[in-house]
Amino acid sequence: MAMTLRQLQYLVTIVDSGSFTRAAERLHVSQPALSRQLQSLERSCGGPLVERGARPVLLTALGRAVLPHARAALAEVDRADAAARRVSGNQRLELRVATLYSVSFGVLPPALAAWRRERPDVLLSLTEQLHAGDVQEVMTTGEADVAVGPPPVDWAGPVFPLGSEEFVVVLGADDPLVRRAGTHLRLTELAGREWVHYTAPNGLARILDSACANAGFEPRVAVQTQQTATALQLAAAGLGPTLFPANIVPVGLTGRVRTPDPPVHRMLTAYTRRHPDALTTSFIDTLTRHACLVPPHIPSAVGQLGNVVEIPLQRRGNGGN
Repeated sequence: MAMTLRQLQYLVTIVDSGSFTRAAERLHVSQPALSRQLQSLERSCGGPLVERGARPVLLTALGRAVLPHARAALAEVDRADAAARRVSGNQRLELRVATLYSVSFGVLPPALAAWRRERPDVLLSLTEQLHAGDVQEVMTTGEADVAVGPPPVDWAGPVFPLGSEEFVVVLGADDPLVRRAGTHLRLTELAGREWVHYTAPNGLARILDSACANAGFEPRVAVQTQQTATALQLAAAGLGPTLFPANIVPVGLTGRVRTPDPPVHRMLTAYTRRHPDALTTSFIDTLTRHACLVPPHIPSAVGQLGNVVEIPLQRRGNGGN
């Protein structure tokens, strides 16, 4: 027996509601009817999808495998409906972009401004995440048309390189290293310092840890924050140095910024589930031309220092951003 979109909708609603009772209420169906549809879907899939009696509802291993595809199928139906309304003149074109908070702060604004000038008729929707694994999950479930972030893991669709994002060390105004001439700073000089660090799930935590580990030490922690923008403010206030995306540092803090030696880079890409349509292709082209990887007021380390530390992407369970 073939599964139906209604059955997939029922499965997603059960999971999102956390119980059969609340799912039935949301769907305006009786609980027995909901259970019958789920049982029919389970027969099609070859086994139980949820653990009966669990509160809240828990997925089985089979259910965890099926759920992302169920969400993606429902998202495709929504896109087809939206496309039909656009053709009939009832709705604006919309492009949905998934990205990291840190990328949305610095890399994207110039590109989005250029895109707005080129395509003012298109509604642009951003979905921002703290972790690259979450961005990839949003794409897998069909909640976005294009993702902007580090290269995805085990991705079957097209991936478009954007370039290398640089990271800098931000120091407090009273830090003695600020008074020293030069724009470069060896990370080993900060081995004994207490840092402004990041908490999970912010993937910048692993970037800071990886850079320090490459320099031969583990960073001591003065304060941790989950918010990227907060880390900049705390470092600028003198709580300790932090490692920060160069493209987010405001002009007013340029004097407190040092390029780490060796430099710390992160590759950024745009990626889609399948060959992009004309609208998405146009957006990626604009992104490639206008994304701000290193702002003009921050000195770039490209071509100046060797042994660049490239931060690779890892799966969510291992950290990464």
